[in-house]
Amino acid sequence: MPINLALDFLDLSWFSDDIYVLAFRLLINLFFSLVIIRFIYYPKTRRKDYLFTYFLIGLITFFLCFALKKMDLDLGMGLGLFAIFGIIRYRTTTVEIKEMTYLFIIIGISVINGLSNGELSLMELLFLNVVIALLTFGLEFLWLIKHETKKTIIYEKIELIKPENYNEMLADLQARTGLKINRFEVGNIDFLNDTAEVNIFFFDEDQSYSNYLPKE
Repeated sequence: MPINLALDFLDLSWFSDDIYVLAFRLLINLFFSLVIIRFIYYPKTRRKDYLFTYFLIGLITFFLCFALKKMDLDLGMGLGLFAIFGIIRYRTTTVEIKEMTYLFIIIGISVINGLSNGELSLMELLFLNVVIALLTFGLEFLWLIKHETKKTIIYEKIELIKPENYNEMLADLQARTGLKINRFEVGNIDFLNDTAEVNIFFFDEDQSYSNYLPKE
């Protein structure tokens, strides 16, 4: 038949037993990715823009690793694969370290689920995923109860940046931003324009606007 001849020419087949392994591991990967992204990361940050990124990067990483596993990667190829992940950067915006950590978590569990071979049992695979999910949950909701947010502003009252004026500057920052600021740090100082970069740190849970965040 023409179709069979074409498949033979391309060295492809319609079906293999690995399709069951692919489907099962994909379900495991999607389940734990959903738990980490939707039920651990999102309730703390409320950032929907990263949901799209995390889900698709995790999915593509899983498929890439599962496909490359069929080629019997050696150690050099495995290190090269992680080198590819290492050069992924977002040039359009500054990505905070926490978002990058979640990105690495999603890539990590996708690599584990995609590259694991027959020497890793099902219980071991599930154990690794559960430990990562539980550890992430524990750090977010049990240990690091409050999420400290950092913002950088340009401050023009250059006379208040002296250490002895800390309390006065803190009161001025809170009055002008309307935020309950936990602490602040003075960064770069521009004496030519009489301005300074100030990093302010505050807890989202302590702000009045947190009562108006969507509850999902």
